Amino acid sequence: MRDFSEKILNKLKTLPAKPGVYQFFDKDGVIIYVGKAKVLKSRVNSYFNSSHTQSGKTRVMVKKIDHLKTIVVETELDALLLENNLIKKYQPRYNILLKDDKTYPWICIKNERFPRVFSTRNIIKDKSEYFGPYASVKMMNTLLDLIRQLYSLRTCNFNLSKKNIEAGKFRVCLEFHIGKCLGPCEDKQDEADYMKDIQEVRMILKGNIRQIILILKEKMKIFSEALEFEKAQAIKEKLEQLDRFQSKSTVVSPTIKNVDVFSIVSDPSSAFVNYLRVIDGAIVQGHTLEFKKKLDEREEDILLTGIIELRERFKSTAKEIIVPFEPEFDLKETHWLVPQRGDKKSLLELSQRNATHNMIERHKHIAAVDPEKNTLRILSQLQSDLRMKDLAKHIECFDNSNLQGTNPVAACVVFKDAKPSKKDYRHFNIKTVEGPDDFASMEEVVYRRYKRMIEEGITLPQLIIIDGGKGQLSSAVKSLDKLDLRGKITIIGIAKRLEEIYFPDDSLPIYIDKRSESLKLIQHLRNEAHRFGITFHRNKRSKEAIKSTLTDIKGIGFRTAQQLLWKFKSLKNIEKAELSELEEAVNKRAAKTVYDYFQKEN
Repeated sequence: MRDFSEKILNKLKTLPAKPGVYQFFDKDGVIIYVGKAKVLKSRVNSYFNSSHTQSGKTRVMVKKIDHLKTIVVETELDALLLENNLIKKYQPRYNILLKDDKTYPWICIKNERFPRVFSTRNIIKDKSEYFGPYASVKMMNTLLDLIRQLYSLRTCNFNLSKKNIEAGKFRVCLEFHIGKCLGPCEDKQDEADYMKDIQEVRMILKGNIRQIILILKEKMKIFSEALEFEKAQAIKEKLEQLDRFQSKSTVVSPTIKNVDVFSIVSDPSSAFVNYLRVIDGAIVQGHTLEFKKKLDEREEDILLTGIIELRERFKSTAKEIIVPFEPEFDLKETHWLVPQRGDKKSLLELSQRNATHNMIERHKHIAAVDPEKNTLRILSQLQSDLRMKDLAKHIECFDNSNLQGTNPVAACVVFKDAKPSKKDYRHFNIKTVEGPDDFASMEEVVYRRYKRMIEEGITLPQLIIIDGGKGQLSSAVKSLDKLDLRGKITIIGIAKRLEEIYFPDDSLPIYIDKRSESLKLIQHLRNEAHRFGITFHRNKRSKEAIKSTLTDIKGIGFRTAQQLLWKFKSLKNIEKAELSELEEAVNKRAAKTVYDYFQKEN
């Protein structure tokens, strides 16, 4: 154990082997971190025993710990809930930060006599009920429209106390006359009857539409048997509206009754937890939380934090929770499910697509408003994926080109801060290799490139990418060995077939997630090198063709030959051209020279 204060060491000896929450304080008594633990003793001790396995950020935090406190709880769920509440209350410096979503609207059932139902972006703690938040305003408005079609609820903000109504302070408005309100302000509607409608509205907002349908069908049956056909018809119309609303919802499977679906995607700085709520086979709610990372938090811990926050926010009581991997913690009276196939697997994939979409949209926003931050995130991801010591602010990629074994050339493209630096691109004519030998050609150009950079004192890149598999990579590494650069620059090879990433002296490749921004950056470099090399190769072959035929004509230079080919597209067309046609492309003397040459040849 490292050198820590006596009060910390004494505290570590007395920690219980029970679930709970731990709090780390700095020398000023400020909470800097709050964590949960299935077993407090082993979890808290791990911070002070295993510095070699911790990230740099975690080691910095641990150095700032002056003392710690623990709270023992009964269950793992209690630990999760308490941790969530303490983080919200104290917002410790090293805890993940839940991005504020105050801009999202909610649907409010106001705490008042004859409650109103309306949308709001401000939550007031007056015992009113709030449902949401709704990431989709369209979805929220669809729900409000449904409620207005089904129920005649008041929209005025009068204080409809019993005393005020009895005193006759209010008069019915236009809403009453057009049938949108039943006039509780003049005591034309009983409060108990109004509250029955509010109870059904509450069920709709919770997603329990099937239960409402059963209730309404029972009412319709009662009215029909009592020969109250107008009331039965009104209920029938409500059922039709509910049916239309359900048809607009994303139907998954009628066999999936009540489940929560959670997924997570992350990058080096943020994580996104998506939530889908499924009731009676339809998705009735969806939301994504963004977390700002402070330490190298595990995805499992962030996912658990998101699950607790979202289930509490949406008042979910689902017993089954679909997740991409099973967390260590258990929630009371619920069970985790990691589906492998079927409708539930499709649900999880849908949730993951939503989380990914939110992350991509966030990245686009950052790229627009803060390009430097966007670049840093991409390079940090690349550094993590390739296990590099430093950020790859300067990257170079090599590619060989030798179509049909002729005119072998190579290209080197340069990216700085994850963007092409075209002024630094370089072409290479292969000088020392006879015939099409990709390995020897790669060895030559890598050696020439970095020998010259060393001689001229130019800053070397942090990362070299070789377009090719193990063979090309080994050839490039030979050149680095000759220049004593082995180990000083990270070098990898990327094979085209499955996008395998190879490292020197390792026969087994790694595979970066196809959706990863770091893989996209590597592919961009590879494709740019290929494009740049092919363009140079084609130009060289064209020049060779021009040089070997037209420029053999006495008095015809390269530029004139090039002008003729631009005009006539091929040598065959030039041979067949009339003198007047040639004169349209070049001057009369040159046209006459070319015309006479081909006439003589023919």
